[in-house]
Amino acid sequence: MSEVIGRSVERADIATKVTGRRKYPQDFSMEGQLYAKVVWAEHPRARVVQVDTSVAKAVPGVVDVLTAEDVPVNEYGIQTCDQPVLVAAGGMTYWTGDRVAVVVAETPAAAEQGRRCVRVVYDVLEPVADAREAIRDQVLVHQGKGTNLIQHLKIHRGDAAAAFARADAVVESLYETPCVEHAFLQPEACLGYIDRDGRMTLIVAAQWPADDLRQLAHLLDVSQEQVRELVPAIGGSFGGREDMSLQPLVAICVHKLRCPVKMVWTREESIRGHGKRHAFFIRYKTGCNRDGTLLAIEAECVSDAGAYESTSTVVLANAVSFMTGPYFCPVCWVDGYAVYTNNAPGMAMRGFGASQAAVTYELQMDKMARALGMDPVEFRLKNILVEGSERSTGNRMPAGTAARECLVAAAGAAGWKETEGKWIRPDAGRSSGPHKRRGIGVACAYKNVGYSFGFDDKSTARVHLRLGDKGDIASAVIHTAAIEVGQGVSTVLAQIAAQALGTAVEKVHVAFTDTATSPDAGSCSASRLTYMSGNAVYRACLEAVARHDAILRDETGELSVEAQYTFRGRSYRPTTDWDPISGACDPHISYGFGAQVALVEVDVETGEVQVIGLWAANNVGKAINPAALFGQSAGGVHMGLGYALSEEIVHREARLRTRRFSEYYVPTALDMPQQFVDIQVECPDPTGPYGATGVGEVPLLPTAPAILNAIADATGVYVNVLPATPERVWRRMYPSASIRGRPGLAVV
Repeated sequence: MSEVIGRSVERADIATKVTGRRKYPQDFSMEGQLYAKVVWAEHPRARVVQVDTSVAKAVPGVVDVLTAEDVPVNEYGIQTCDQPVLVAAGGMTYWTGDRVAVVVAETPAAAEQGRRCVRVVYDVLEPVADAREAIRDQVLVHQGKGTNLIQHLKIHRGDAAAAFARADAVVESLYETPCVEHAFLQPEACLGYIDRDGRMTLIVAAQWPADDLRQLAHLLDVSQEQVRELVPAIGGSFGGREDMSLQPLVAICVHKLRCPVKMVWTREESIRGHGKRHAFFIRYKTGCNRDGTLLAIEAECVSDAGAYESTSTVVLANAVSFMTGPYFCPVCWVDGYAVYTNNAPGMAMRGFGASQAAVTYELQMDKMARALGMDPVEFRLKNILVEGSERSTGNRMPAGTAARECLVAAAGAAGWKETEGKWIRPDAGRSSGPHKRRGIGVACAYKNVGYSFGFDDKSTARVHLRLGDKGDIASAVIHTAAIEVGQGVSTVLAQIAAQALGTAVEKVHVAFTDTATSPDAGSCSASRLTYMSGNAVYRACLEAVARHDAILRDETGELSVEAQYTFRGRSYRPTTDWDPISGACDPHISYGFGAQVALVEVDVETGEVQVIGLWAANNVGKAINPAALFGQSAGGVHMGLGYALSEEIVHREARLRTRRFSEYYVPTALDMPQQFVDIQVECPDPTGPYGATGVGEVPLLPTAPAILNAIADATGVYVNVLPATPERVWRRMYPSASIRGRPGLAVV
């Protein structure tokens, strides 16, 4: 059999998706189903005085209107149960994505009319809108908690004051990264019903079905065995389906009415109803010697957690863990704070805290190099982490560390030359017009693969082999709840299985996720599925091969073989939790690394930025499917482009002012770099399946800082507030200028 690993195998689901045969949650219907609509909270912070459903219940076609009284246990949450399913009369709304009631009707039109007839009386209160103000606890978001501070994490190593005092160059800056929408293609949709075994069953897009069952069982006050989730095709996710959205709403409808209920959100409801990437406010200070050796890093970051905790504590932990970048620095003082506000909840989004950190540390590295007159690549290489290097948390970098290899690969591909230990940057080339300036920027980044800080990260896979008449493998079916959100994991797992089984990949089928038959694989997050589920599939297949060989030896005539394996990350590379004083820990199982070079052209009359070229190097350990990796790299760069230049969810007094895609600027294919070069760096992790790690999030991380550094190279000024919109770039270049007689505003 030819090698399957390292081959660009056609995606297993591609034919059904491009022909439209693949069904997404909104495509499922059942005879006799009802339709549900949400009554949303009208104010970000208010006491609900009364919920009057009488008029709505009288609307023709309306079957019922559910309120908090219909919820068995009115609480849920991915980390802590701090979210109500429905806000009760006498309860508080904490953001405009809270729900007050659900109208269930025979038709969508009747449900919509009924929704408009629900009357809610509010006692409106002043919202808490700014995380930097919220941390002072002058007004509490959640009165019962006694503080707006959810968590304070820190890394305190060395004497920062002494290190800065002896530094030859010191740079200190303030940064702001925005609240960002996931902008997945498929809005939230769910069909719920009672299956033939009496289980509450939901057909829905989800990232961790097993954890959804835990939360749903709690709020329904039933055992997890009485709840089931089926996950068909998913139209994108990016972390936005890690928290539950409409699942609790559909579940309580089906639980009460005992008949099928369907709910589909509009795009406006999707933007309103799920959390966003955390906005961060960061003060960052860096000091180094004249030769470019880093001496000290000091950072303070405030994360806007929004109305509920969601994953804010672990996002903050990741951000603090990566805040000093892929560089060795002997003195590190990092303080991170997650704070409640009445804004949209901050939740998991591609990068998970590492994206905010990368923007800040990479702009700092660029500013330090400029202060010393050093080449930015040379400065980074002087301090970059290698295998065995000590991180800010005190642990040593493992085998497979490839930060240096990625930077050298990206810089070399973009035209940097090394001569006698000195790195010489390429010329940016001639601009396309008299008011255009070109610039080149570089950035590095790294991120965890798998869950961290002592969490027992695990994934289970089961393989079923059907044998032919001669005992050969006729087919193999893999059962695992490793969620396919468009990243190609089903194909990668099939390739790993085929290689381990010694059979053709066409004979391997990865079953779609049904919690009744699919063992828990953990969440589709943390760039973990290739590593965690890949290891589980690989080892399950090895066990199946051993049993298959035994059958052939014993000539039993059995026609099938089954094996199951649970892979635990801590068995191969254990992690530890934070020391509360110093922050010392061994935080992560494995790491992904990336580096990018951006070539931009800035119109100095308008502030508009065009990305001309981008070179992206990503360490993948081992490229299981190179074509799929190219797609991940290009997709990450596309998302990073929006993060850098255009995407921002705007709150005004805790109310969403960004409500639809016409008000939220996602880059199109035409905005992608004219030249895009993907470089796959293979530095194997010996604990990964065939040496593979994870690459889902890494390609996003260096894009925004590389573009921002290129803008600074072109214009001489850094934009420290994302996104670098034309107005922000222009005002940064001309801070004292005026428009139509108005004085300029210092907005960056």
